[in-house]
Amino acid sequence: MKASLKGRYETDKDRGVAAATVAFNAGDVKLGASLTDATVVNGPSLNGLALAVEKPGFFIVDYNVPKKDFRFQFMNSVRFADKPLNLTYIHSRGDNRTILEGTLVFDSANKVSANHVLGSGNCKLKYTYVHGGLTTFEQWYDLAKNSWDFAVSRKVYGDDMFRASYQTSSKALALEWSRNSKINGDFKIQAALNLAEELRVPKLTAESTWNFEM
Repeated sequence: MKASLKGRYETDKDRGVAAATVAFNAGDVKLGASLTDATVVNGPSLNGLALAVEKPGFFIVDYNVPKKDFRFQFMNSVRFADKPLNLTYIHSRGDNRTILEGTLVFDSANKVSANHVLGSGNCKLKYTYVHGGLTTFEQWYDLAKNSWDFAVSRKVYGDDMFRASYQTSSKALALEWSRNSKINGDFKIQAALNLAEELRVPKLTAESTWNFEM
């Protein structure tokens, strides 16, 4: 059985948020449950409680207990022009929203993706290039907004990664430092800044995750 504990703090909200998840294998299927501090603050409740069933590479079913809402995700991989094409179907029953995603992997360094929300006319195209296995360049084109988004990230010292992203439509700039460590846990620190605002005050977010084997 695996468990994780996550803590998150945002400067604009001036408070911390805690969450915990528990998952275990039942054959080739994973069962999980997650809760937030809203589940236990002011007495036990169903707020923030979610359940999940997952068969890796095939499907994920999430159930939001207080909202009584299901989210279904199905994955499959086929060959297109002798290249792997990964397909994903996502449907949220509560807001009746369906998303189709596809990723065509040309090689270990190049891949293109598409994301479409059915009935919205919204489609996003993405190209990802990995240079030398350490530096990743990403660019998105949003057909609905007719805008581009960009991101670049680089792995350093093995477990650390630095990432910068910019959204042209909202003029949102973000800088991020993250670390994935099996020994000391994971953490992420992000500074986000909206360049369109007259008062440009960065929003700082710190997040830590500890994983346990039970």
